[in-house]
Amino acid sequence: MIRKLCKATLLSTAAVLLSVGGAAADDLPDLGGFWTPGGGGGQERMPELLSKVAPNTVFVDDAGATELDSGDFGGLDVKPAARRAAAEWDPMQDQTVATVCVPPSIIYSMQGPFPIEIHQGSELLVIELEYFDHVRIVFLDGRDHPGDEYPHSKQGHSVGFWDGDTLVVDTTHLASSTLMNNGLNHSDSVRLIERFRLTDDARFLHVTQEFEDPDVLNNRGARYMVFARGDGHVYPYECDPSYAVDILNREQ
Repeated sequence: MIRKLCKATLLSTAAVLLSVGGAAADDLPDLGGFWTPGGGGGQERMPELLSKVAPNTVFVDDAGATELDSGDFGGLDVKPAARRAAAEWDPMQDQTVATVCVPPSIIYSMQGPFPIEIHQGSELLVIELEYFDHVRIVFLDGRDHPGDEYPHSKQGHSVGFWDGDTLVVDTTHLASSTLMNNGLNHSDSVRLIERFRLTDDARFLHVTQEFEDPDVLNNRGARYMVFARGDGHVYPYECDPSYAVDILNREQ
């Protein structure tokens, strides 16, 4: 109930800000709409996005429903302490009544097999995720990130700008959370850079996700996702903690 109220409050506040900021400028791509992941079969990766990826970055191919085995970090150079923590991770720790509905951060959530909905204005962009009811606010008004006193959260603090036809989103202040579904977590020092670019026919949205975390990684990681435009809307996730009881009963 609390999560529903928080999401409703965020969306209503964003709606007001979007109406104040006005519609997206006519000369900018319109990313607004409903997007489903994994619908870009046959879509080649865009050189306009690949050319922007920073040096010392490895692409991790675990987007969507793909999961890497324990100890397989897809080429990421994981620091010893984080590697040990991942090796000691027990998946059942995340399947208790107290933990099963704790959301991961947007780094893991954005690459999952769930749709997103984008609401675009001139000074604000809202990304509504079906997964765990995340709502992201991306400020496009030129502001900087806040200082260290700003609270960390699973959504973090996001600012964006247009680089030609590509929207660049820079996110900091993310709370430590899941990076991969095999026990590897990112720290609260992680920084996320995303780039969003439409295909020429506007039917597909290509997204790169780059992350660097000096507390966990010696190199940088990236994911590449393709979303297909649809006609629907995201639905409430409505995580039910009693799901953990069903899991426990099946394990016994």
